[in-house]
Amino acid sequence: MKIFGTDGVRGKAGVEITAIKVLRLGIAAGIFFRKHSITNKILVGKDTRRSGYMIENALVSALTSVGYDVIQVGPMPTPAIAFLTEDMRCDGGIMISASHNPYEDNGIKFFDRFGFKLDRDAEKEIEEILLDGERLEKEFKSGKEIGSSKRIDDVLGRYIVHIKNSFPKDLNLQGVRIALDVSNGASYKVAPMIFQELGAEVIVIHDEPNGFNINEKCGALYPQELANAVKEYRADVGFAFDGDADRLVVVDEKGNVVDGDKILGALALYQKENDFLSSSKIIATSMSNLALEEFLKSKGLELVRSDVGDKYVLEEMQKHNANFGGEQSGHIIFSSFAKTGDGITSALQVMAMIKRSYKPASQVLSPFSLYPSQLTNLNVASKKDLMTLEGYHKLLQEIESEGMRHLIRYSGTENKLRILLEGKDQEKILKKMQVLVEFFENALGAV
Repeated sequence: MKIFGTDGVRGKAGVEITAIKVLRLGIAAGIFFRKHSITNKILVGKDTRRSGYMIENALVSALTSVGYDVIQVGPMPTPAIAFLTEDMRCDGGIMISASHNPYEDNGIKFFDRFGFKLDRDAEKEIEEILLDGERLEKEFKSGKEIGSSKRIDDVLGRYIVHIKNSFPKDLNLQGVRIALDVSNGASYKVAPMIFQELGAEVIVIHDEPNGFNINEKCGALYPQELANAVKEYRADVGFAFDGDADRLVVVDEKGNVVDGDKILGALALYQKENDFLSSSKIIATSMSNLALEEFLKSKGLELVRSDVGDKYVLEEMQKHNANFGGEQSGHIIFSSFAKTGDGITSALQVMAMIKRSYKPASQVLSPFSLYPSQLTNLNVASKKDLMTLEGYHKLLQEIESEGMRHLIRYSGTENKLRILLEGKDQEKILKKMQVLVEFFENALGAV
């Protein structure tokens, strides 16, 4: 039974993610981590969802039942958990979050002692332990072997110092006005503090989480209110984060939302020109626009594509000794500073690039033009094997014969089919997308 998706375990809280299921998963994870235990400590953090209380308590019960000492740090960005797990010498870290999903959903992400997300093999091992009921029963501790838990509320400062150290020492943000949309999520405290401490004038929106308003028409998925704030307050730039702050969306001084591939291209060139890159290879996913690939090639850089998901980007970065990569959706990884997508770190690198250029954000963040593309997220009733659908191969051949690039895949976290078409003729793309949507609605059942 596969329970891990693209980014940990995720589902509707109280339905797919229940206290009993979390308890069993936590026990299995504790057994897995104890195989390689050094300090017998596990770090647990969460975002601002109300259901985080339920999941956190179930995890603490599970982990202490198999002998682990648990450190609870409360609401904290996902990249902070990755950093703190290593910094505090824990055997592993756990983040309770459904990232950009609405408050009804929640999820669990696991990190090893070095702050890396668990790979496929580790996730598979946890799944196998979870299915072995006899083993789960045998691993319970008693007496003095039962673990403990404690809450530490002052670790935020460690993360702030770490993040600020990623910003060049010869720069500051004096005289810069920045608008932030913290999506009523995990960055509502830390993001404004960091930019203010570096000298910026900060305007913050959606910074009053109540357990139910995380990602609610705000943040990285809904940047229009940030765009309005940038124009209203005449900000130099705007940054929007998602619920767990591992994703970044940028708005320029004109109120335009900047495409993620353009940000990747601009940052890649900036780093090359300043000798920050460890490799000529830049890692992005299969979702990135062909124009990014051609732009990088013209600058002497090679685009290597990975599966969708920032942990898969990082895996390819490690294979190619690359220290920069990311996703069009806003997960950007600077592995010299972070081991997962970190929205705040990425925002600081964007600010460093803008400051060094002496140009407005709109000029710096538009280094090339994108090819026309269309992305459709189709709600489907079932996730049948696409290769078995009658007429599917013929349809793909037609698309390719017309000079278009396609990417069709199921979401790893939702019952959705993602359809991407890309080419040089917008009209052709729109027509073919309609054909694809009708095909999949009939073959998979529309919801």
